Amino acid sequence: MATNTRIAPCLRAVALALALASGLPSALAAPVAPPLLLAEVLRGDVALADYWVSEKLDGARALWDGQRLRFRSGRPVPAPEWFVAGLPPEPLDGELWIGRGRFAELSGIVRRQQPRDDEWRQVRFMVFEQPDGAGSFTERAERLKAIVARAGVPWLQVVEQFRVADRAALQARLDAVVAGGGEGLMLHRADAPYVTGRSDALLKLKPRLDAEATVLAHLPGRGRLAGMMGALLVETPSGVRFQLGTGFTDAERREPPPVGAQVTFVYRELTRDGVPRFASYWRRREAF
Repeated sequence: MATNTRIAPCLRAVALALALASGLPSALAAPVAPPLLLAEVLRGDVALADYWVSEKLDGARALWDGQRLRFRSGRPVPAPEWFVAGLPPEPLDGELWIGRGRFAELSGIVRRQQPRDDEWRQVRFMVFEQPDGAGSFTERAERLKAIVARAGVPWLQVVEQFRVADRAALQARLDAVVAGGGEGLMLHRADAPYVTGRSDALLKLKPRLDAEATVLAHLPGRGRLAGMMGALLVETPSGVRFQLGTGFTDAERREPPPVGAQVTFVYRELTRDGVPRFASYWRRREAF
């Protein structure tokens, strides 16, 4: 017998309420994204003596609350039991990472619902923050070293923090990281208390800016690209629409990101109207 269409939503709502009340997981309940500190872009001059600097790791952001390992979306990380069992009781914020220039490989490993031990032996949980930790970032960074040392497992490591004397030294470190296949640098204000949301307590420095957009349509290619996608019509979170036509491989043009997908692009600067200049496709944004 078919369920009355007016009753069905009520039944779903009751099922969700019962599942939440009993503490049982429910397929109807969406994951709740944990509050995280997000970086602002470094623009202009800052007092570099006030900041710790570290490499920006191109991995999958993960939060450990002492019991569960979750992606930034709130979804659980399908890690092997031994990986999670080796983590300490203290909360940690960091990146799941396997090395420079290996994001696509890392993404495949950590998204697999049936984890493979041989793949996860490559993964490191590189931590850089202690959620809700007291004191300044300098104090929290020191505590992180002690926490990781006590855990004593090779897959848990602290992201190295260092100081730079001036802008020339900062640029030299950026150039070295990028030349080695790295993504960029992060600057964390030494005296900053723990905060969440986008804040200038954390700054990022990259050779090119990047941002996300939603795919609205596939525009057909011409000439050599006939029969393939020529460009994506995309929209940024602020509502700016533009065509993204460079940075794709032929394989990506034959099977482009679907309409509705989130993609990441790189660009040099914004026009007065907020349109990215010299925008180029980077990759599809993974829904971790």
